Amino acid sequence: MDDLNIAAVCMRAEPGRIEQNLERIRNSAMKAAAAGADVVCFPELSVTGYAVNDPEELCSGREPGELTAQLQDMAKAAGVALIAGLVETSVGRKPYITQVLVCPDGLVGRHRKTHLSPMERNVFSAGEDIGVFSYGNTTFGIQLCYEAHFPEISTVMALKGAELVFIPHASPRGDGEEKLGSWMRHLTARAFDNGMFVVAANQVGETTHGLSFPGVIVVLGPDGRKLAGYTGQKERILYARLRADELQAVRSHRMRYFIPGRRPELYRRIVDA
Repeated sequence: MDDLNIAAVCMRAEPGRIEQNLERIRNSAMKAAAAGADVVCFPELSVTGYAVNDPEELCSGREPGELTAQLQDMAKAAGVALIAGLVETSVGRKPYITQVLVCPDGLVGRHRKTHLSPMERNVFSAGEDIGVFSYGNTTFGIQLCYEAHFPEISTVMALKGAELVFIPHASPRGDGEEKLGSWMRHLTARAFDNGMFVVAANQVGETTHGLSFPGVIVVLGPDGRKLAGYTGQKERILYARLRADELQAVRSHRMRYFIPGRRPELYRRIVDA
């Protein structure tokens, strides 16, 4: 892993207002680039907005490839990698909740949400792949909101080489402190158990679809400790420097890095259940 300057963005994403949302993303990307960020992470469905009623309408007739191309142009103009979310329509099946990763050289990859919340299961398709991505010498995974409640996902990513996981959210209800308290119960475990950095950011504000998102961002070290955080009702960019030596200190310690001590032959029940 390289030392990595990340920017996590807490932003409002109005459902269906794609151009307005893209302008917010563009402005935040340029600000983050000017502040020295290498990677800028936006919330789940930051491009199209979040809704569980007729999600195809959120795309306003725009194709996923067209939206991804616009994000690529932003990444090139800003000179940073961008992680942003959109509804990905699919012919003949329900759409996906997708987070794309683009860098100045083009599209790196996409993550389709594999574990859907109860409200999402009837209107979206679930992804079928838990992958990891590389940017420079850093390997990382992407999880979306509800997925973070399933510890196996983070472990699979760690086994595939992930040193960092980005977890964009579109998580409504409650205030910022309540939401942060909820996140700290399980996100710290994902970081600590797998010896990896965790970066999570939520949407913020009320939408015309009747949802209210508390603004929350948190950055956790590979020892599970909070490195940086934000709670509030305004849009915010939070910066953090993820240091390779902090990761190495955990992963080289025989009592602080648990992945090498796994005994997968004893865990058959997990996949047979």
